[in-house]
Amino acid sequence: MAMSSLSKTERIDVRASATVKHLLQEAARSCHKNVSEFLLDAGIVAANQALADRRHFVLTEEQWEAFQQALDAPPQPMPHLKKLMTEPSILD
Repeated sequence: MAMSSLSKTERIDVRASATVKHLLQEAARSCHKNVSEFLLDAGIVAANQALADRRHFVLTEEQWEAFQQALDAPPQPMPHLKKLMTEPSILD
């Protein structure tokens, strides 16, 4: 479903300096949009870019092989972690 087809029921308030407001108005006009449309479109693009690194990973063939080998490798002993997990916690 496209973002533009969703019902707009929520409000987002933003404060900006007069200079920033003027800049946004000018940019919105140049794109034949109002400021709300301009900010919403730009915000959606920025949000998708910010989250892309957390949702989508691209590996070369060699990187994929190394990743699979690391997943398939037997676990290595970690004495410091074992000690940490067996000591009483301050939350206990």
